Amino acid sequence: MIDIPVGVMIAALVFLIFLSGFFSAAEIGLMTLNRYRLRGQAESGHRGARLALKLLTRPDRLLGVILLGNNFANIAASSVATLLTLELYGEKAIAAAAGLLTFLILVFAEVAPKTLAALNPERVAFPAAFILQPLLWIFYPLVWLINIIANRTLHLFGVSFKKKPIEEITAEELRAIVREADVLIPETHQDMLLAILDLEKITVDDVMVPRGKIEGINLDAELDEILNQVSTSRYTRLPVYHGSLDNVMGMIHVRRVLNLVREGELDKNAFEQALIEPYYIPSGTTLNTQLLNFRQVKRRVGLVVDEYGDIQGLVALDEILEEIVGDFSTQTIGRMEDVLPQKDGSFLVRGTVSLRDLNRKLGWNLPTEESRTLNGLIVEYLENIPEPGTSLMIHGFQVEILRTRGTAIEITRVRPAEGPVPAAGSAPD
Repeated sequence: MIDIPVGVMIAALVFLIFLSGFFSAAEIGLMTLNRYRLRGQAESGHRGARLALKLLTRPDRLLGVILLGNNFANIAASSVATLLTLELYGEKAIAAAAGLLTFLILVFAEVAPKTLAALNPERVAFPAAFILQPLLWIFYPLVWLINIIANRTLHLFGVSFKKKPIEEITAEELRAIVREADVLIPETHQDMLLAILDLEKITVDDVMVPRGKIEGINLDAELDEILNQVSTSRYTRLPVYHGSLDNVMGMIHVRRVLNLVREGELDKNAFEQALIEPYYIPSGTTLNTQLLNFRQVKRRVGLVVDEYGDIQGLVALDEILEEIVGDFSTQTIGRMEDVLPQKDGSFLVRGTVSLRDLNRKLGWNLPTEESRTLNGLIVEYLENIPEPGTSLMIHGFQVEILRTRGTAIEITRVRPAEGPVPAAGSAPD
């Protein structure tokens, strides 16, 4: 029998259980670290984060040194417990000692430290990295041998092990991160960040001013009429055409016209000289692409054209920015041109209004996959042009056709299934 004082064996047993708990906590702490936060902390110069990130680039080596230390501590604790039991109680108590040691290791070397590390990964992982890195250097030959055998075994099952690449975050994962950051990021900022991510799903066709509502200047009109239109327009850039939008000559900036008026040089020839070459945007271009294109060509307004070159609408930089930060207009919902709430809770809505605008401004959930306007949604649903007085249910909304003009629905009454009702207004003209 080895003559070791009982006190020394008890102290050794306690130390070994603590050592096993350290390796268990280090494993969970390092493996549950937020990789994106860790990368940011490492780039900012945090030493613990830099060491942890370095260790995590080779998880096989990290797990090798952790499990080597953990198993050594557990086996050594079992040996010390056996010697201590033989010294105090003899061979008859070995089974009971084994059961007691299993309980102690399970509670104090596994469950408790791993729970602590899962709840506070950074507080555990960063200090542990300063210990594990030297241990990896010291026991590298043994860890290397263990990894070679383990990796070759995995290779037999078709698992190829290489240096762990930097993880790439998907758009959906980034959305989830933004939504979960409600404590750090205000709700309005969250909405803006999520809107930026959604730009790749939205095309210029969804936000453009449709062709029928484009305000432009006809060069065939009298000069006084043109000047009056320029001075009363609410837009700073207007398309200029001969006869119709099929013959666009260019874009005019209102400021250039006013400068010509101030200098007394305004005439048809000077007006045409002030035109800017029109900028065309292919239909279906996503907003994130168009935002970059606007910056590249140094333009703020473009005309959307289809595959045949026909003009479908007009898109300005403001429309794209409003998708991110919300409406720039200071008008309240009760004074909107195309949507007017009524006292009975319904809304008078023009058929040309954008479904995206309705959903965004009123909090509705009308489907936008197949149609872009309320008129298109109704026609697509009925598969014909409805008569005034026709009522239908679309996605939980009661829609009544009040007035049509030609082949288009002009005014409807929409009653949402539920939701708050803004202040009432009068019907559109």
